[in-house]
Amino acid sequence: MTQPYRILLCCEQYSPSVGGVQEVMRQIAERLAMRGFSVCVVTGAHFKRHPDIVINGVRVVSFPILGNKVKGFTGPVAEYQHFLRTECFDAILIKAAQQWTFDAAVDVMPLINARKVFIPCGFSKLHDPSYTTYFDKMPEWLREFDCLVFYASEYQDIDFARRHGITNIKLIPNGVDEREFEVMENRRIRERLGIPPQNDLLLSVGSRLVTKGHWEVLEAFRLAQLEHPATLVLNGNSPDDKTFSKFKRTIKHAIKGQWPLTWQSTYVNQCPNKQVMITDLSRPDLIALFSTSDLFILASHVEYSPLVLFESSAAGVPFIASNAGNSSEIAKWVGSGTIVQSKTNNSAKVDPIALADAIKLAFRDRASLKSAGELARKNIFERGLVWAEIIDDYIKVLVR
Repeated sequence: MTQPYRILLCCEQYSPSVGGVQEVMRQIAERLAMRGFSVCVVTGAHFKRHPDIVINGVRVVSFPILGNKVKGFTGPVAEYQHFLRTECFDAILIKAAQQWTFDAAVDVMPLINARKVFIPCGFSKLHDPSYTTYFDKMPEWLREFDCLVFYASEYQDIDFARRHGITNIKLIPNGVDEREFEVMENRRIRERLGIPPQNDLLLSVGSRLVTKGHWEVLEAFRLAQLEHPATLVLNGNSPDDKTFSKFKRTIKHAIKGQWPLTWQSTYVNQCPNKQVMITDLSRPDLIALFSTSDLFILASHVEYSPLVLFESSAAGVPFIASNAGNSSEIAKWVGSGTIVQSKTNNSAKVDPIALADAIKLAFRDRASLKSAGELARKNIFERGLVWAEIIDDYIKVLVR
């Protein structure tokens, strides 16, 4: 009997941890398993997950390792490297540089007889002086892989590969889970959250990190001169208590004492014609909130290919975004979306005043706003920016 093709996916974190990397790798892993492949994920330890467990047809093996080549490693790196060398996978896919599943693997890559695929995921530290030696070695490491997958056709990671004469490049964009967005239910979400039915609804989604640009979104909402009552919902999870404390300080600075502030799982603040809510909704409720929103806002400072822009488009909600990552390219793919340029060439931080002006302009022509959302939703499905089709491209690069 023929054994199924064995594929190993390596990423720093995986479900139930929440984030873009985790979601992309979960989609790839579970859809490969649905296609009949034997799939294993190697990832970091998580207190809600057994070290060796099968989740939705995918074996998930955890190593309590942290760090990278620049910061140093902690944990059983040798055990991870032994696992890579001895488990005899037919193909290995590693997502993201600058983290241990890649950095500890490059030392043993020449010893592994498998098809090797790597997703660089942006090279966020490319211009950091402390990573100069690291990126001096990167071309050598990249040549160990049979294929490099990029999400953007023009970005610093793919430009780096091209500059060093690497040609085994494949562009595979991110997308959405079509099962979540083909038929969306509003689940009476506005009523349950206490959002007045007549209010315009602005939504921003991102972990409670300063780099996600929540301060800029709040300040822009405060400054925006809107003709109708409006609600802004900031939805996101808190990675840890220390991060959440820093997030709270940032929000307090944004509010500037003008709105009373209380912290719960959900809080609501009122000022004339404006309402602000900070939530951490379940996935079904978040999709429902997408379905009833009027405008999506992303002011993140650092991104690569933000999933939330695909998701807002799939929900038929036009977006305003910073130029972080390939947001501009996504706007072209979906045929909608407004990009607010950054304040400087060295950062994707947006000027809240410019963001406020973009919000005001978006609501000036409501018919155009609705049409832009409908076009974006149409293009998500017609251009195949859904995981049911994207997985075919991954199979092509993983199977010899």
